[in-house]
Amino acid sequence: MEQQNYQYNDSPSYVQQGAVSKRFFGNVFLWMFVALALSSLTAYFLFENQSLVQQYLIKETGGFSILGYIAIFAPLGLVFLMGGAMRKLSFPALAGIFILYSILTGVMLSFILLIYTATSIAICFVAACAIFGVMAVMGYTTNVDLSKFGPILMAGVIGLVIVSVVNMFLQSDSLGYILGFIGVAIFTALTAFKVQEIKRIGQGLDEEGNTISTEDSNKLALMGALSLYITFINLFLSLLRVFGDRR
Repeated sequence: MEQQNYQYNDSPSYVQQGAVSKRFFGNVFLWMFVALALSSLTAYFLFENQSLVQQYLIKETGGFSILGYIAIFAPLGLVFLMGGAMRKLSFPALAGIFILYSILTGVMLSFILLIYTATSIAICFVAACAIFGVMAVMGYTTNVDLSKFGPILMAGVIGLVIVSVVNMFLQSDSLGYILGFIGVAIFTALTAFKVQEIKRIGQGLDEEGNTISTEDSNKLALMGALSLYITFINLFLSLLRVFGDRR
């Protein structure tokens, strides 16, 4: 989600908009939980029907088939679509893409059920929830302006993605382990940053300091949920890289 500068003041209208922020935050986390539920159900369904999962893999080598690569990279395309066309798309259309993204992410997550033990997945998921919860509270309550760390965190994410793609071909376990630690650090910090950013947007102001429409508020809540969902999933996957036990 784009970082935006919002103007605040001590007028009564600011207090009223602050109250609206709670409803906005509720919508953000509601959509995030919907995404997590859809992804989890999809991953579990595919794991229980492994004949379907095999369609995404090459039997001889164990690598991804064309369909598998589509399942991995299609969600990325949907994220760019949502971000680029947010203003043009209606809220129902945006929500539909968000739901499709969640399901496709579930397809990708089904692969990890084949790689890691159920116990290590459960432990890393609980750890991710705990870290995410603590950092979300910190991001919401802190008086420190975290926006100055945005460019550093975004650069870290881009670098992490590039090296991770390279490592898909190198297949280096040691590099993957290091990337896991770096990912945990980046996405832990990014959680607090994103929550504070969403809190500002939730005040109900646009770039010029005007109140925004309900339609735009719903769209921003959905994009906020997408941002937090992506951060949480990557935190979870980073923890698995470091602490996950392979089957």
